[in-house]
Formats: sequence, structure tokens, C-alpha cells
Amino acid sequence: MKIDTEVRHVTKPGANLFLELGFPPAEAKRLHAASKKQISDTKQLKEQLMDELAAWIEQHQLKQADAAEILMVSRSRVSDVMNRRTSKFTIDTLVEMLSRIGKPVRLAIGR
Repeated sequence: MKIDTEVRHVTKPGANLFLELGFPPAEAKRLHAASKKQISDTKQLKEQLMDELAAWIEQHQLKQADAAEILMVSRSRVSDVMNRRTSKFTIDTLVEMLSRIGKPVRLAIGR
């Protein structure tokens, strides 16, 4: 059996995917705005966690290889943290890394 893998349509970057999926315009606009906000909030949270990790590494004047050993990750992962490559990490992974250096993360929900 052959699996159909032909690409028939590509959504342009920044386009409203919800509109293309057939949602009514008002609902598509609302969903698009909500998804952009969620993506932004997640990226901001990851950046905060990475800032803490990077500050700890700098404070202790660690080489990336040494930090990687302590954090139990590869040196390239430490480089990704230092360069704030948020797309390469889940929030869970960053929280685990902070826990390994004695910086437990507390969650505050609100505003």
C-alpha cells in the first residue's frame, strides 16, 4: 500500500491557519490571537528560565563543558541555553536543569 505524501497546500508564515481551516472569520481571528499570545507567553517563560541558568553559569565562571557535566546535558545544550534558543527546549527540561543546580522553580499563576 502506497501512502499519499503529496503536499497540496502550504500555509504562508504569519497567515491565519484557523481561517484556512474553515473557521468563521471572527472565530479564526480570536483563535489566531489566542495562539499567538500563548506562544509568546511560553517563549517568555523559557527565556526567564534560560536567563537564570545562564546567570548561574556566568556567576560560577564555568566553561560550557563543565556546566554541561553539572547539568547532565551535552555541551551543545549549554550553548543553546546561553544563546537563548528557546525552540530547542521544553519548559520541563529547563526546570529540571535548574533543579539540578539547587534552584527549584515555583509557579505563580495570576494577574
